Amino acid sequence: VARWVENPYYQHLTGETFFQHKLPIDPSSLTRWRGRIGEEGVEWLLTQTIRAAQKSGAIDEDSVKRVAVDTTVMEKAIAHPTDSRLYERARDQLVALAQEAGVELRQSYARLAPRLALQVGRYAHARQFKRMRKSLKRLKGYTGRVMRDLRRHLQDIPDGSLRDRIAAKLALVSHLLHQPPKGSGKIYALHEPEVDCISKGKARVRYEFGCKVSVATTLDEGFVVGMRSFAGNPYDGHTLRPALEQVEILTDQRPELAVVDRGYRGHGEEKTRVLISGTRRGLTPKLITDLRRRSAIEAEIGHMKTDGRLSRCPLKGATGDALFAVLCACGHNIRKILAHLRAWLACMIAALRAAINAPDQCHQIVIAA
Repeated sequence: VARWVENPYYQHLTGETFFQHKLPIDPSSLTRWRGRIGEEGVEWLLTQTIRAAQKSGAIDEDSVKRVAVDTTVMEKAIAHPTDSRLYERARDQLVALAQEAGVELRQSYARLAPRLALQVGRYAHARQFKRMRKSLKRLKGYTGRVMRDLRRHLQDIPDGSLRDRIAAKLALVSHLLHQPPKGSGKIYALHEPEVDCISKGKARVRYEFGCKVSVATTLDEGFVVGMRSFAGNPYDGHTLRPALEQVEILTDQRPELAVVDRGYRGHGEEKTRVLISGTRRGLTPKLITDLRRRSAIEAEIGHMKTDGRLSRCPLKGATGDALFAVLCACGHNIRKILAHLRAWLACMIAALRAAINAPDQCHQIVIAA
C-alpha cells in the first residue's frame, strides 16, 4: 500500500488519473481478510488454481496422480538470534512494560546494557572468547535483575490486560534465561517463540530459523498440488502421509505414485506407492524415468523462494506460517498458468502470420512459373 502511494506508475496502471497522496485502503484490511478465511480459505484458493490449470490445459487431468514430494525451510522474518541481542531485547521490553505500569525499578541498566551488548559482538569478532563470555554473563545478570525486580512488583499491578502481558513476558524471559545451550524448545525470538532451528546440511547456511514446509508438485509440469507447514521440525518421513492427504483433499483423488528423496525412508505410507531416490531393484523403464524427474521439484522450490517470497515469512505465529506457505503455492501456480497462456498466444500469433503470408508466397510462385 505504501509503494502504491509513492509510485505514480502503480497508480496509473490501477486507473487513477490524478496523483494520490493518501492510502487507498487501510493497511490492516489484508491482515483481517487472512484471519477471516483461515487455512481452509487459502487451501480453497489453491484448489481453484489447480482447476484453472486443468481447464487452461497447463496440466493434464491425470497429472495429479503422479507427484514429487520434498521439504524445505521457510525462514521467519527475525534477526539472527544471538544471546547478547536476546538478553538486551528482553531487558528493554521489561523496562518498557514497567514504565507503562508505573513501576519504578531499582535500576534499568539503560546505559550499561546496550554498550555491553555491543561489546560482546566486538569480542566475538576479535575471537576474545574469554572476555566475550564474561561480558555475556554480566549482561545476562542485568536482564535477570530487571526481571526479578518487576516480578516483585507484579502483585501491586491491578488485574487487567497489562498485568497479563507482564506475566506472560516474565515467563518468556525466565525461559530465555534458564534455557540450556543445546537442546530443543529454545527461544530464538521474543516476538516469535515458536521458531525452530533447522539444519538441512547446507554448506552456505548451517542453521535456518523458521518452520519446515512440505511441497507436493506434479511430476511432469511442476504445479503445486499440496503445501503444508509443520511446527517442531519433524522427520521428513513423518510428513509424507499428511502431505498426501492434503493432495487428496485438494484434487479429489489420491496420488498413485509419490517420488521422494532418501530423507523419507521409513515413511510408513501404504495407500500410495512411494519411490525413494536411489532405488535400483524392481523398476521398469517408466519408473526409472519418473525417478529421474524427482530433482525437478528442487527448481520449483527455488523459484518459489526467489520469485514467490517463500524464503522469508513475515506473518506472525504458526497460523501465519500455514497461510503464507499456501499463498506462495497459489502465486506459483498462477505464474505458471500465465506462462502457459503467453506461450499459447505466441503460437497462435505465429500460426496467423504463417497463414497470412502463405497466399502471397503461392501467388509469387504462380507468377514465376
